[in-house]
Amino acid sequence: MRFQQIKKLTFLLTTLLLLSCSNNYAPKPRGYFRISLPEKSYLETDTALPYSFEFPQYARLRPDNQGVREPYWVNIDFPRFNAKIHISYKPVKNNLYQLLEDNRELAFKHTVKADAIKEQLFEAPEKKVYGILYEIEGNTASPAQFFLTDSTNHFLRGSLYFNTIPNKDSIAPVLDFVKKDIIHLMETLTWKSL
Repeated sequence: MRFQQIKKLTFLLTTLLLLSCSNNYAPKPRGYFRISLPEKSYLETDTALPYSFEFPQYARLRPDNQGVREPYWVNIDFPRFNAKIHISYKPVKNNLYQLLEDNRELAFKHTVKADAIKEQLFEAPEKKVYGILYEIEGNTASPAQFFLTDSTNHFLRGSLYFNTIPNKDSIAPVLDFVKKDIIHLMETLTWKSL
């Protein structure tokens, strides 16, 4: 009798084991930590720069370490997001074509790693501000770049960098958030007299 019970139990366990196996396994996508984003609020630059714009209150505007050679270069640091927008400025002195070509070359250097580069034109004729926002998709070092100019006196260029290994999936929410700040910067930019 005892042998019959062991035999039935073995048969039952084997049957359950075989029925529990299936090929419906699907790996779960990689997850990332949820990022809480602050409310949008802006401050205006209050400096002796030949330009002015509004930047996020949760960011810090600092002179670039090139300050001695390039006094109008600044960085907008986003310490919470481990990101930075490098802003460079050059006066236009019959060199607009060269400045535009240098800018285009720097933006398109990322084509090696980029999935696509989208260009968004920007115009504010009432303020004499014209430019392009480059959205560089993929695992690139700089996912957003832009330039603004009045085409006669001023040329400003910006590049967004994250201080991390590029991974478009993990930075996507922050990138979308900061891109709105870049657009706001472009929309509020005004030129000052040289």
